[in-house]
Amino acid sequence: MSLYKQWTDLIDSQTDATFEEFWELYSTTEQRIYDGILTEKNPHVEGTFTELAAKYEADHKIFMGFLDGIQGSIEAPFDLEAVTEESDIVLDIKWEDLFYNMINAEADYLFGLESWDGILTLDERKAIADKWRKSRTVVKEKEPGRNDPCPCGSGKKYKKCCGANK
Repeated sequence: MSLYKQWTDLIDSQTDATFEEFWELYSTTEQRIYDGILTEKNPHVEGTFTELAAKYEADHKIFMGFLDGIQGSIEAPFDLEAVTEESDIVLDIKWEDLFYNMINAEADYLFGLESWDGILTLDERKAIADKWRKSRTVVKEKEPGRNDPCPCGSGKKYKKCCGANK
């Protein structure tokens, strides 16, 4: 069974009774991994799956969950199904994307880490947070008035065209 399948099975097997314990283990491990990476200030992380899991003191299934989560924040995402314990893992992390994705996942325990201080300035982090907030703002288009030209392009007034049945 692939490591990725073990990870997805672990997630799928959670019940209301076991989820809190699972989440505590996963989130503290994920926080430790990211804190280690951010403290090193090196966007290039490389090693075998087993070496990296040992370096960051992570269970193999949980480390696979970390790799699943960071896929959208690296230069070259890879096939998680093909990862084995001997696989070479190369992560070229895009810091801005990583911070944005942490905000998007509402993982305040990650985007609030003090180790971000040496990676992105406070202004950069605020700009990324603003970009995220703006991406979630819904803008409702103004409906044309009765006497406005119809948006369909017919040249008729809205009330005599598409707005006739409203």
